Amino acid sequence: MSTQRRSYFDWNATAPLRAEARAAMQAALAATGNASSVHAEGRAARALIEQARTDVAALVGAEAKTVIFTAGGTEANALALTPQIEAGADKALRGGLLVSAVEHPSVLAGGRFERVEIVPVDPQGRVDLVQLQKKVEEIARPLVSVMLANNETGVIQPIREVAAIVHAAGGLLHVDAVQGAGRVACDMAALGADLMTMSAHKIGGPQGAGALVRRADLHFPAPLIRGGGQERNYRAGTENVAAIAGFGAAAKAALAGREVAAARMAALRDRIEAGLRAESPDVVIFGAGAERLPNTISFSKPGMKAETAIIAFDLNGIAVSSGSACSSGKVQPSHVLAAMGVDPALAGGAIRLSLGWDTTEDDAGNVLNAWRKVASALSKGRGIAA
Repeated sequence: MSTQRRSYFDWNATAPLRAEARAAMQAALAATGNASSVHAEGRAARALIEQARTDVAALVGAEAKTVIFTAGGTEANALALTPQIEAGADKALRGGLLVSAVEHPSVLAGGRFERVEIVPVDPQGRVDLVQLQKKVEEIARPLVSVMLANNETGVIQPIREVAAIVHAAGGLLHVDAVQGAGRVACDMAALGADLMTMSAHKIGGPQGAGALVRRADLHFPAPLIRGGGQERNYRAGTENVAAIAGFGAAAKAALAGREVAAARMAALRDRIEAGLRAESPDVVIFGAGAERLPNTISFSKPGMKAETAIIAFDLNGIAVSSGSACSSGKVQPSHVLAAMGVDPALAGGAIRLSLGWDTTEDDAGNVLNAWRKVASALSKGRGIAA
């Protein structure tokens, strides 16, 4: 049996659990108590949740009271996307929903809006600000949802410019920061976001925990999940104390190490991209002309099929993912690359490499060694093997 060390390059799908998060979860699991109970055990569980709320809020420069814990980013997006939002003394409902063409499927689904208007992006995957301006003028006081950074390409959106356009029209801005939070600066006020989504497992917390952070004066009169009134009546259901505690610990660790980790990842990303191009000059890096996350590479090569390349990388000890979603044996084109105008044949070979805080120089060498085999097989017109 091979003893080859595997190299993990799928951090955008899920990050390994941080030691800090594991310790926090183990401590929470060892305790007893419902956070809604008033006895000592209940108060202890409540204290764990509120500490996590403080730590998650700090990651995006928000107040703890504005954090609503959910079961993940998808639920947080669904909670945010509703016409029933009250802003201070303003009780008027939003006029409609605008989303960029490269959003996560949970945003493209529209939440509780009946209709979704799509805002196009440029060839680098950045939202078209001219088209956004036109659309916000057509829809009275809209809710607009634009992600901070794309999960496939890593392209960072011009959120401050988007916020200025949206707010000038009297609208509200929701930012899906699932991929960006913990990797780049993500201060809600500085960005101009009114609502922001995060997910624990992208930053080294557990799967199954997320958060929607709201501007302090925003209120949802109709919760998505109704029942016992937990989370200040914004999200019913007994809180998952262990997962929330792990989320908080991961958020605190991510914030403390963000700048150092970002610099390391950016250097490794640049090394890998240079290596890919050196081996194959016809490699295309998607979004290369835009500001991107320091950890994400989305690339393709003419003639490459993503599903075949993924298997070849895996056989060589490298975990990567594709720019296409596979379901029931059928490869569906990436809606992100389609929105960017990428040729379907090229998009069909898209591979995503995503790094993390403990990706090493050896890992970078491993992925480039695997790429040499993949590229060599392609150039010879034969199947790809380990």
